[in-house]
Amino acid sequence: MSDNKIITELPACPVETTLMLIGDKWKVLILRDLLSGTKRFGELKKSIGNVSQKVLTSQLRDMENNGLISRKVYPEVPPKVEYSLTELGQSLKPILDAMQNWGEGFKAFLHKK
Repeated sequence: MSDNKIITELPACPVETTLMLIGDKWKVLILRDLLSGTKRFGELKKSIGNVSQKVLTSQLRDMENNGLISRKVYPEVPPKVEYSLTELGQSLKPILDAMQNWGEGFKAFLHKK
């Protein structure tokens, strides 16, 4: 799948489809941050950390093209752009919650060793 293209063919496996949409490290972190509400580009870049502006822009565009996030541009100078999860993006919350729970369990497991 190339950047900024809407997905037209999906894998037969639903797990592979999900990974195709959110399998990138940055996309999962973007989803995590947008679950708490609307964010501006700078807020996302700061909270995600070591991601380049180019990569973050590309990931946001890809997620917007796939219907996971919405982008709202305000007609101001300088331009104000906000990102938020769509209903489809919000539906990924149980997956992210499960990932968080598993990660906490794994950390606890390591500390018991």
